[in-house]
Amino acid sequence: MAGKRVTSYVCTVTPEQADALRELLERRGWEFHELQYARYKAVGDKVNVAVYNSGKLTVQGAGTEDFVSFILEPEILHTFAFGLEPDPADEPVDPHGGIDESGKGDFFGPLCIAGVYADAGTGPELRRLGCCDSKLIKSPKKILELAKGIREIVRGQYAVVNLPPETYNRLYDRIGNLNRLLAWGHARVIENLLEKVPECPRMLSDKFADESLIKRALMTRGRQIHMEQRTRAESDVAVAAASILAREQFLRGMEKLSAEFGGTFPKGAGPQVRETGVRLLEKHGPGVFARCAKLHFKTYSELTGEIPANEEDRR
Repeated sequence: MAGKRVTSYVCTVTPEQADALRELLERRGWEFHELQYARYKAVGDKVNVAVYNSGKLTVQGAGTEDFVSFILEPEILHTFAFGLEPDPADEPVDPHGGIDESGKGDFFGPLCIAGVYADAGTGPELRRLGCCDSKLIKSPKKILELAKGIREIVRGQYAVVNLPPETYNRLYDRIGNLNRLLAWGHARVIENLLEKVPECPRMLSDKFADESLIKRALMTRGRQIHMEQRTRAESDVAVAAASILAREQFLRGMEKLSAEFGGTFPKGAGPQVRETGVRLLEKHGPGVFARCAKLHFKTYSELTGEIPANEEDRR
């Protein structure tokens, strides 16, 4: 954070959140003390936390910023406002669409791309709902709740393209490059959103490649719109809402895989993913990955010893 370091913080928690925080801090070895009118007081490294019977929670000490940013907000409150510049809910929102995707870095599961239209009416409501970059939200339950709220606010002015693994792999074989596949998916979302909101003047997405890739993939309607890409576009309320809808669809896709094959499918492409891949390979054979995973990932070659026909852009 810029400026003077924050050494105190106050918020309100529910009894359930207070209990969850205590359990978390106990596991991390914090010391607990009694305090008048309080449920408990906990002492950690350079920070003291007091949770009062009224629900008031206070944090004090040099470690306040780290505690709130890395423990309290992501693990307990599931909010991400600490340290951000004020962004009033009623700040004007120019009409535009936001686009984002989920699943491109995950070996298992679909690639999901979503677009949301926001304007002076719905933009502030989306802010008040708590829309932010879905990668900051660790709770799947919170993602599902926010997605439901987004759909209620925008009333059909959104679009989603969901590419389950089998469809994804067929498209990748045809297109041959992840950025071009993403551009194709973004373009389909833009076209679908413009059918619902033809007056939308511009579209914003996170920057992943040359803008010309998306423009070349657009059809007649989309070619008339102003297309913009920028880094950290998820700070925009429409892009943030789109990132949540895309994440919701990705999570639902992972649930379908778990129901079909049994067990939990880990996210990403790390050691747990490879362990799950080994179990699937032993049980179903190498053909299983075309139904549940992205075959151009390096993980596929490591598991099967096979090299995909198109080696470009292997992850």
